[in-house]
Amino acid sequence: MESSPLVSVGLPISLFIIMIGIGMTLTLRDFRQVTINPRGMIVGTFAQILLMPLVAFALAWLLGLAPAMAVGLVIIAACPGGTTSNLFVLLARGHVALSILLTVTASLLTILTLPLFTNWALQLQFGTQEDIVLPIGKTIAMLVGIVLFPVALGMAVRTRAPALAQRAEGAVSVFGGLVLALLILGLLYGIRDRIGELLVQAGPAAILLNIAGIALGLLVSRCSGLSQRESLAVAMELGIKNGTIALMVTLTLLESSDMSIPAAVYGVLMFPTGFVLVSFGRRLIAGTAQSKPASAQANP
Repeated sequence: MESSPLVSVGLPISLFIIMIGIGMTLTLRDFRQVTINPRGMIVGTFAQILLMPLVAFALAWLLGLAPAMAVGLVIIAACPGGTTSNLFVLLARGHVALSILLTVTASLLTILTLPLFTNWALQLQFGTQEDIVLPIGKTIAMLVGIVLFPVALGMAVRTRAPALAQRAEGAVSVFGGLVLALLILGLLYGIRDRIGELLVQAGPAAILLNIAGIALGLLVSRCSGLSQRESLAVAMELGIKNGTIALMVTLTLLESSDMSIPAAVYGVLMFPTGFVLVSFGRRLIAGTAQSKPASAQANP
């Protein structure tokens, strides 16, 4: 289950560069809109922190998962959205500023909520509890180093050189797509010897959790009156998880390779569904953009 150098070293560097590019597409006004109208933040955070773990509990019960698989499924569901979710939202033309704020907020809240849900699952499945403490300093350093700082740097470039920022937007999307493709290959290579076994053990539960998360994100967002771009951001945050945290909890803190299986499988399967949502989002936003001029002509 160990990550290859491509993932452990190349991914953070690539994400840093990509987040600079994402920052070039944003202004302070984008973040100000989210804070002035925080409904997207409230809905997205509530769905990530509370609803997703409850969905995992329900799936584990419905599928009759083995105790270790059930605990592992709850752990990956209780993890926040990963940094790659911001890239997916950019590619889908969703609300990138909302996605970034949801990633930061959920990551900080997870420090408290993930141990609670993990112990609840352990109590239900094994009748035991563990002393689980997530590294607060490391989490904050990761958020600052790979999310906040490069985004701020990109925003500064846009302020000082808007023409350069506009030209870079297309390149960021292409580079981001290549990084995601390489990441998938790296993940598949890391589990190449057990891929069939892992898919049999945790594949159905992982893909159902992923699809349920995306569907839940779209449903609660639209029911809450969020825009299409905001709904895409929330759905992507629920579907694209930070599997690194799940693997750290299961392998390092709980020392259980069996519990790590759902996280490893989810980390691979979330990418195809993520690309499906990207395709859906791009068509949806493009269709909306085309309909606006038409309606404007019909109602001068």
